[in-house]
Amino acid sequence: MLLDGASLWFRSFYALPEKMTAPDGRPVNAVRGFVDTIAALVTAHRPTRLVVCLDLEWRPSFRTDLIPSYKAHRVSDGGDGAEEVPETLTPQVDMILDVLRCAGIATSGAAGCEADDVIGTLAFHEADDEVLVVSGDRDLLQVVADDPVPVRVLYVGRGLAKAELMGPEEVAAKYGVPPERAGVAYAEMSILRGDPSDGLPGVPGIGEKTAAKLLTQFGSLDALEAAAYDDRTAVPTRARNSIRDSRDYLAAARTVVAVRTDADTVDSTETDALPAAPADRDGLDALVAELGIDASITRLAKALEW
Repeated sequence: MLLDGASLWFRSFYALPEKMTAPDGRPVNAVRGFVDTIAALVTAHRPTRLVVCLDLEWRPSFRTDLIPSYKAHRVSDGGDGAEEVPETLTPQVDMILDVLRCAGIATSGAAGCEADDVIGTLAFHEADDEVLVVSGDRDLLQVVADDPVPVRVLYVGRGLAKAELMGPEEVAAKYGVPPERAGVAYAEMSILRGDPSDGLPGVPGIGEKTAAKLLTQFGSLDALEAAAYDDRTAVPTRARNSIRDSRDYLAAARTVVAVRTDADTVDSTETDALPAAPADRDGLDALVAELGIDASITRLAKALEW
């Protein structure tokens, strides 16, 4: 199980009220929600291995150098290029990482990369176990696969209660992309339609349905783009002109949208196996007392069968 750390703790923060506080008054709503989310996921899916994947660079230069608008609307006003994060969430991220460390739950990041790239790399190189990716980010639907191991995405954009389990068949059915290459085709559809939430303009005049139809008709983005430069092909005139006019964007977006599968990942622990006992029980007990998260840690302990 690969968890998109930031995606899940942002959702926990907004799902629970800030009146959930530690004994000293600090908000711990994200901490409690995130720990409860892990407990619920482990209980429901019984993974044998678990990694919380981290953004070591939330807006990597290898993406912004190609498309400067990438996530630009999320940059804070501080002038340091940092992501705009609620003031009361920032300290809770450190609390969450402390809990994970003391619990013995693995984390992984990669220098200059987003969590998506860590997930893409770990999923791509897994050759033994089935992989379940948990995220509220639809971009990760591109990692679904059947070979060499099944890779599925549990999309929690509408919450755990309404989570959607997506594999190649489900992605193909929902978005109208070719099932034999559903993951890659989803990424190509995203390139064509654009994504305002990530600052990606897309190809003018080509929305989601048109993108899916064109990719199904021509087989791939490469084939579609080649066809756009051949007047004998059946690419509609408006789409043909837009694709030609967007040549530079399409070249850049292939790198920006695709999750990496070659990130140099760094793990926090020697193993990603579910911990049979806390790595630092005294440290975890101290965090429980300091943060007042005893109920959440009790649920986590039950899920992990401590």
